[in-house]
Amino acid sequence: MSIVNFYKDQEILVTGGTGFIGKVLIEKILRSLPTISKLYVLIRAKKNKTAEERLKDLLEIPVFRRVHQERPDALKKLIAISGDCCEVGLGISAQDMQRLRNVSIIFHVAATVRFDEDLKTSLLLNTRGAYEMVKLAQGLTNVKAFVHVSTTYAHPNITELEEKIYPPYADWRTMIKMAETYDVETLNILCRKIAPNHPNSYTFTKSLAEHIINDHRDKFPVVILRPSIVISSYEEPIPGWIDNFNGPMGMLVACGTGIMRTSYSNPNIHPDIIAVDMCAKALIVAAFKLGTRTAKIPDNHLEIYNCCHSSKRHLTTGDIIDLGKKNILKVPFEKCIWLPEGSMTSCWLWHYYRFITSQILPAIFFDSLLAVAGQKPLFFRLHRRLESTTDILKVFLNTEFSFLNDNFRALENIIQKPERSTFNFLGYCDCDMEEYYLNATRGAKEFLLKEKPEPSKGAHLRMRIFRVLHYTIQFMGAFYIARYLLRLLLGYVKSKTL
Repeated sequence: MSIVNFYKDQEILVTGGTGFIGKVLIEKILRSLPTISKLYVLIRAKKNKTAEERLKDLLEIPVFRRVHQERPDALKKLIAISGDCCEVGLGISAQDMQRLRNVSIIFHVAATVRFDEDLKTSLLLNTRGAYEMVKLAQGLTNVKAFVHVSTTYAHPNITELEEKIYPPYADWRTMIKMAETYDVETLNILCRKIAPNHPNSYTFTKSLAEHIINDHRDKFPVVILRPSIVISSYEEPIPGWIDNFNGPMGMLVACGTGIMRTSYSNPNIHPDIIAVDMCAKALIVAAFKLGTRTAKIPDNHLEIYNCCHSSKRHLTTGDIIDLGKKNILKVPFEKCIWLPEGSMTSCWLWHYYRFITSQILPAIFFDSLLAVAGQKPLFFRLHRRLESTTDILKVFLNTEFSFLNDNFRALENIIQKPERSTFNFLGYCDCDMEEYYLNATRGAKEFLLKEKPEPSKGAHLRMRIFRVLHYTIQFMGAFYIARYLLRLLLGYVKSKTL
């Protein structure tokens, strides 16, 4: 059976549809699976907007351009369901629950991916939310596939992660009860004691959610897909599309604007970074395989896919930084305030020297200019946030993880030849990384900074001026330091000869 035929006349439910992966997944389903019956999206009403209004706004963003052009009729199949994964019962009304009665495929993507999120919020959304989705699936009579999105970093104390369930760090039922009982401050204090192996609430609560899925693996067809670090799209729907400053892309923008010039991290680590469209396609294929499975599966078995680069990784974090600096010279940001320079270093002394001299002091200078002009100071506060973000990411920037993904690689083999160009997802692993990161830079420029993808003549001119000024100041600084040291040396030699 082909993938398109499997999805024919199916009703699909997606959570996390307003998130990064969710948007690309919805777009891919609408564009490449035209014969589906309905696509329900669980959306929380907020900011005086209903779920339907938020869905309408969602369809106006650039990621849905191709759907509007190529399959405008598919948009009629998209239906908003008002709800909230943080609430008991998902906040879904009885009327909407009745509308979902024929759902056969579920993609549970919703999660808070903020590494600095408080434990209470993370538990209610990432852990209890997964349990509420499980209960919803159990109440349906026609579920063919439930795909739960986890993360390869759900077990950060394991540096070689296999595609299997690991022993729990805590009992998920107890943790949900604690989240429902205690306040934010109490849970944050307890977090270090409860989850000493986890650097943040995100990885801990996602690991708990895996055990919820594992404990209900015999109730309905379910699999877990664990993406690694997900960033800009490779090919679909637009090369380089991204909608958030999280993780590496935030650092790229900070470096590309000349704001961030040093990071206390290991430049020799091979980060496992994947494109968002690779993840979206893998989700669709994983549900297809699960829904068409005929072989009997052992009762204690849960299929898990580590959606990652794995052994295909070649670039180090240092290589990616160098690529970023090279690409910024080709497509400079209009908002660039200085020449993008600097690097990662594992020497804390060198890092803090550069942090003070090339980030903090210039930040104070620029904020002083803003204050004189009657504007609100910005740069020092921005540097505090950047340093805080780097501190949160330090475990991932300084640890060499290895994610085994034989199951994930084998998943692509089930795609029939006529559909490979549509659903193949491993092409990213062998792509030209220089071109990919160039597109990612253009994407960050267009979709994050809201600039035109191609730089103006003024941006190129400013970059040339910044380069001349940067190296002139660098040369003068080195010259005066050398002269000062030479004078000290000559004075010392002269005193000894006398």
